[in-house]
Amino acid sequence: MATIPQAMTSLAHSTTAAFQLIGSLDPTMLAVVGRSLSVSALACAAACVLGLPLGAWLGVVRFAGRTGVLALLNTLLAVPSVVVGLVVYLLLSRSGPLGFLGWLFSFKAMVLAQTVLVLPVVTALTRQAVEDAEEAHGEQLRSLGARAVMRSLLLAWDERYALLTVAIAAFGRAIAEVGAVMIVGGNIDGFTRVMTTAIALETSKGDLPLALGLGMVLLAVVLLLNAAITGVRYWRAQAEGGVPRAAVGLGGAVGGVEGVRP
Repeated sequence: MATIPQAMTSLAHSTTAAFQLIGSLDPTMLAVVGRSLSVSALACAAACVLGLPLGAWLGVVRFAGRTGVLALLNTLLAVPSVVVGLVVYLLLSRSGPLGFLGWLFSFKAMVLAQTVLVLPVVTALTRQAVEDAEEAHGEQLRSLGARAVMRSLLLAWDERYALLTVAIAAFGRAIAEVGAVMIVGGNIDGFTRVMTTAIALETSKGDLPLALGLGMVLLAVVLLLNAAITGVRYWRAQAEGGVPRAAVGLGGAVGGVEGVRP
């Protein structure tokens, strides 16, 4: 009779234990998940407050050096998260310009790092959506006397479904991030430990059930975000009475946004 390899037995045991942790609503796991969702939600909200109007403005205005600004913006999409974490760490360190805030290794530092990380994503995708709308309807708005700022606001409202998709994709980018929050948060148990950093730590410690359970929860969150994006696409299609247009996927948001033209 063939024997079951030890690796398969360990995987099955870890998977079973992980489901038990999820089913029992383990307090440690719930605390980590709640903290991770809070950090990413606040960072996404801050990035949208800054990035949506900036992206809408960039999608409409034309000025000298705009090509360079857009090239820089698209470059920031590919900046590794550890580099963002390093920059924020230097800013918040005692010798840094923001050291007086005392935010290093705190919840606020993680929110700031994730905000800096997803801000280029929100700005670039918003700029692309509004610029496409400007090409289609800008001439009509200009003929009615609408200036650049007014056109950016009107077109952003017209593309509100697409911008809602941008916000969801930005949240997915934030919650899947590990490098920046590890550097500026310190992965302190009970204070700055989030899902991604906890998975890395528990795996190195050999606590595979907890790491696998957190991984399952993270995958479930990403799945829900993709379902939300699909729902927004069809919601928009029904509202406009047309065929759903391609939406921004979380894969594009995580690995560098595809389809963003300079």
